Amino acid sequence: MTSSAPPVLVIGEALTDILCGPDGSRSARPGGSPANVALGLARLGHPVRLATRVGQDGNGAALRRHLLDSGVELTHGSVVPGASPTATAVLDEHGSATYTFDLHWDIPPSTLALVRDGAPGHLHTGSIATALEPGARHVEAAVRAARDATTISYDPNLRPSLLGDAAEERPRVEAFVASSDVVKASEEDLAWLYPERKPEEVAARWASSGPSLVVLTRGADSTGAFWRVGRCEVPVPKVRVVDTVGAGDAFMAGLISGLLSAGMLGSLPAGAEPSPRTRLRAATGAQALDAAVAAALARASLAAALTCGRPGADPPTLAELTDRQTAVPPVG
Repeated sequence: MTSSAPPVLVIGEALTDILCGPDGSRSARPGGSPANVALGLARLGHPVRLATRVGQDGNGAALRRHLLDSGVELTHGSVVPGASPTATAVLDEHGSATYTFDLHWDIPPSTLALVRDGAPGHLHTGSIATALEPGARHVEAAVRAARDATTISYDPNLRPSLLGDAAEERPRVEAFVASSDVVKASEEDLAWLYPERKPEEVAARWASSGPSLVVLTRGADSTGAFWRVGRCEVPVPKVRVVDTVGAGDAFMAGLISGLLSAGMLGSLPAGAEPSPRTRLRAATGAQALDAAVAAALARASLAAALTCGRPGADPPTLAELTDRQTAVPPVG
């Protein structure tokens, strides 16, 4: 599917997931949270550029093929000499994963120019890219530069093994939250970041700090959506779980996709009203969410469920979503 819209810009890590099953099996698959979101958006028909850092080794070649085959364009400077980063995911008997990482993170020097010289169709970032130096400070600068030109989404997708104390990490996370229009976080993220508070309380507070929409995922349980004046529960489709790798990223891609389709995310041309940001604010300005926002949440939940039904981070295409739920709106 083609689109005349400016490409979405995703900033963040692409890496190789080494999956270790409970039976001792090992397999390697392309991954990385922001890269998975970029892949999911491309499969849903959106033009996407990924600013990342991959090596010129075999893993890097596989990553590039994986992304390019689905329509993700890597920005200039994303391929560097040396080895590509890896994440070893140990799966338990329920398909849930715990991770250890081997990577260096920074962003291509041209990324800031991409943001300043031409507004992306939307900017998404999160996970290791927003937490690990030296790249994290450059991602923060890109978000600040993009704020007046386009909408922003953020998924903290925290990796405690790479981080310091939760109290040290909170200010950085909260700064990204306040700069964003849409935020997704898992129950595990918020339990680690705020161990003495209920995740629902944190999500509601975040929704009053800047974002129009904050979404709290709880695995197989219902998903909570929070906005300035209300909240609701979103049912999670039932599926036979193979593993949960990439499910949260598929949810994020589905949510961005649905809101882009509804004209509630995107670049902010001067003088054009109502802007996508204004539309999203209006759609989340009442006790009940606008139907288009509810449809975007349904698209996100279905994308995550389908990803859980197959191994690794393998988000669905728009055709697969449409086959399962004909009410999902088409990409505009």
